[in-house]
Amino acid sequence: MGPYEQLIHLLNFMAPAWCLGLLCSLAARSMVKLGLPRAVWRLRTQVWVHGVLGMAVMLGGLALWGVDGKMATWGTLVLVSASTQWLMCQAWRR
Repeated sequence: MGPYEQLIHLLNFMAPAWCLGLLCSLAARSMVKLGLPRAVWRLRTQVWVHGVLGMAVMLGGLALWGVDGKMATWGTLVLVSASTQWLMCQAWRR
C-alpha cells in the first residue's frame, strides 16, 4: 500500500468520529428550542472534544479486537458522543 492509500485509509478511519462529533454538536444546538440546555462551550470546542474522544474509542476498539468497524466499537462511539454532549450541555441540571 502506497502513501496515498495509507492516507485515505487513515482519513476513513477517523471520519466517523469527527463526523459524529460535528453532527452531535449541531443537533444539540437545534434542540435548544425543545428544552435542551444550551452548551456553554463553543461549537469548535465541542467538535474537538467529540473528535478526540471518538478517536480514542476507535483506537481502543482497534486495539481490543484487532479490526476496525466492529458494531461494539460503533455502539461505544455513539454512547461516548451522546454522554459527552449531555455533559457539555449540563443537562443534569434540568
